[in-house]
Amino acid sequence: MKKRFLLLSTLLFAASSFAQQVAKVTDPVEWINPLMGTQSKYDLSNGNTYPAVAVPWGMNFWTPTTGKMGDGWQYTYDAYKINGFKQTHQPSPWMNDYGQFAIMPVTGELKVSQKGRESWFSHKAEVAKPYYYSVYLADHDVTTEITPTERSAQFRFTYPQSNNSYIIVDAFDRGSYVKVIPGEKKIVGYSTKYARGPLKNFKNYFVIYVDKPIVTAQVYSDTLLKDGLELDAKHVMAVIGFKTTKGEKVNMRVASSFISIEQAEISLNREIGKDNFDQTQQKAKAVWNKTLSKLAVEGGSVEQVKTFYSCLYRMLFFPNKMYELDAKNQPMHWSAQNGQILPGYKFAGTGFWDTFRALYPFLNLVYPSINKEMQAGLVNDYKEGGWLPEWSSPGYSDVMVGNNSAAVVSDAYLKGGRGYDIQTLYQALLHGANNDGPAATGRDGVDYYNTLGYVPYDVKINENAARTLEYAFDDFTIYKLGKALGRPASETEIYRKRSMNYKNLFDKETGLMRGKNKDGKFQSPFNPFKWGDAFTEGNSWHYTWSVFHDIQGLVDLMGGKQKFSAKLDSVFSLPPIFDDSYYGEVIHEIREMQIAGMGQYAHGNQPIQHMTYLYNYSGEPWKTQLHVRDVLNKMYHSAPDGYCGDEDNGQTSAWYVFSAMGFYPVTPATDQYVLGAPLFKKVILTLENGKTVTINAPKNSPANRFVTSLTVNGKPYTNNWLSHKALQQGQVLNFDMSAVPNKARGTKAADVPYSLSNEK
Repeated sequence: MKKRFLLLSTLLFAASSFAQQVAKVTDPVEWINPLMGTQSKYDLSNGNTYPAVAVPWGMNFWTPTTGKMGDGWQYTYDAYKINGFKQTHQPSPWMNDYGQFAIMPVTGELKVSQKGRESWFSHKAEVAKPYYYSVYLADHDVTTEITPTERSAQFRFTYPQSNNSYIIVDAFDRGSYVKVIPGEKKIVGYSTKYARGPLKNFKNYFVIYVDKPIVTAQVYSDTLLKDGLELDAKHVMAVIGFKTTKGEKVNMRVASSFISIEQAEISLNREIGKDNFDQTQQKAKAVWNKTLSKLAVEGGSVEQVKTFYSCLYRMLFFPNKMYELDAKNQPMHWSAQNGQILPGYKFAGTGFWDTFRALYPFLNLVYPSINKEMQAGLVNDYKEGGWLPEWSSPGYSDVMVGNNSAAVVSDAYLKGGRGYDIQTLYQALLHGANNDGPAATGRDGVDYYNTLGYVPYDVKINENAARTLEYAFDDFTIYKLGKALGRPASETEIYRKRSMNYKNLFDKETGLMRGKNKDGKFQSPFNPFKWGDAFTEGNSWHYTWSVFHDIQGLVDLMGGKQKFSAKLDSVFSLPPIFDDSYYGEVIHEIREMQIAGMGQYAHGNQPIQHMTYLYNYSGEPWKTQLHVRDVLNKMYHSAPDGYCGDEDNGQTSAWYVFSAMGFYPVTPATDQYVLGAPLFKKVILTLENGKTVTINAPKNSPANRFVTSLTVNGKPYTNNWLSHKALQQGQVLNFDMSAVPNKARGTKAADVPYSLSNEK
């Protein structure tokens, strides 16, 4: 009886799982959960995200705020009180925000402080979508709704019957200005608050209109009521008030500008005009669906589809537009580099250390037109500041290591990007590669690197081995771009040779990368489990694989394919032990590795994210298929704790989206994507040139994760990589999947992806 019951239960579960397969996605934006990743805190990140109400790459985002003013954790899922709705440009809590101001509807006794105005809320009475947010504020009996455009937004407040209904506008506390103009039902002002600077002439101007006559108007210096309707002080707020009837809706239109109040008005009139709230909402939803529909998935579970589109949502924000369109519809911008108002494009809010790996390659494949604007923005960064940024938020920010702007620039051009000043960008790369600039621009330790071939461990330059490995890859991308631009061999050969500098840190004794002293001796003692020190947010087991451009060279250093594969296996079989002495505490990245149950594999941080694909270089591609599916299944889901570490401006999401399609850009600045195995039975990628890439895997299932065979346009295909150029022509990929790995497929020398050592 028990056996029959167990068999019946198994069959019912299998039938239920099959029934829940999603046949076709027609409204992709509705599959997104903007709360994915919001259940995070300082010492454990499940994404460190916030629910961004915005349009793709918009200049402004809006978010409910549960944290204190200036706290990078501005919205956390476990919080239960909201104190405002903030215009934000924050790329991550670690970078914090800039140009922020907040709006909060309240009723009853007026309390303008953050603590005084806050209200209890519940996720049961919260609706979070990319194009629309709504929440019930219990203490004020007010429902707030928000819908966005690129530089503007509409609010709709539903009030109770009250003689004391208000809207508070908080311009924050770094020096701010407000003016209430009751006759025009208008508030103007600016905020100068930022976390990363210094920033010259920085102001985020705003203009706000309500559709109800203003009965009460006040201005505050911090919480002190001041005379008049205009105030310039350290921390200013404006309050407008009116009587409301039960269920009365008060509408608000708001826009901002880094240029002027007048420019904010131009954006407001252009982007919202006479549209009501619902019309703006419909337009925002349409923009999202048009953008998301470049990727259509079929034949996955409900949870997989939710996770896929929630990740794709996160990939379409940063870097965000910092440019504005003037009265003649021409792009112009405030420059974070020199404080001037200048023509042309500008973007901000990304760290190339994270995003060069997969986010930018994804843009080059799926959304090259927006990256064309981003590249033009980089030209302006260099012209206005003398350096390419490595972390822009919004100017040069002194965090992270590497010179990874080289990869971002090179990959865009080598993947077909045109229509911007690539010659200036190439000169910017040469400048950055041979000089040490301010705020993490250029290369720290450049003189050592260019003479010794590595940044020494004992010369007081932190995270030196990580710098060396990243500089070597950056040199490779400069070499590839220089060749494509027809630069003389005498110039490009310098960077080809330097790209082999990774070999200088390989320790044959341990088979790992290791810091090296100025005298040529390896650092001692050496603990490969020590985080930081010679490495950045990782240890030697993570960074040893950071030879993106020459995996064959790394295979050779390790003694051949068999030893290389065994070393890869060790990452998963080793216990999650660590040495945190460099930091003096268990940083969240360490904790996320420790609790993930995958040994030393630390998917929650970027340095090792490509490592699962490296079995393709050692004749065991089936292990890539095994481990990639494990990471897809174990490390991601669409809930508030859905990431396994910082989402990081689209990079960790890009890993998921690429991997779900069945391939990944291990080596930016080459034509290749390295194969894994698709997650869905079907994916249709619609390219900007009108061509389509159709990825079919009809036998795909939780059990059938291995690739038995692959045809491309009907012809057998054994390579472990796909060509970007070929994909651009449109392709049909048919994967035959099974529960048993095909250990003969993709094992020949001709099947192996690109390595510089094999370049002819």
